[in-house]
Amino acid sequence: QAQLTESGGGLVQIGGSLRLSCVASGWTPNTYTLAWFRQAPGKEREFVAALGSTGTTYYEDSVKGRFTISQTTTKNTMYLQMNTVKPEDAGVYYCARGIGQTTAVTGRRVSRYDTWGQGTQVTVSS
Repeated sequence: QAQLTESGGGLVQIGGSLRLSCVASGWTPNTYTLAWFRQAPGKEREFVAALGSTGTTYYEDSVKGRFTISQTTTKNTMYLQMNTVKPEDAGVYYCARGIGQTTAVTGRRVSRYDTWGQGTQVTVSS
């Protein structure tokens, strides 16, 4: 059974850094797009970054240059390195597995992902 488990959330100061982890199990690594989404209170879940099965990465514009998505060589753990954190980065961060092949356009849509972790909370303080 496919499963995703996030960790690494917590309290971070504005301008600080945090690294989120997502452990994947139950399927062959490197055969699906993996992504990070986030959801702030009262807002819809939004795309943050994605890592395609071929290693292609793409980011939401507001995090480009500050966040980095990566994975281990064994492909079973994905990371989101968050630098220069801003107040608007606060929320629950989810990792997700894509449905089939995705592109830099389709991979930004919540509907293109069918397996989700439970989420990890990121709180930004001044």
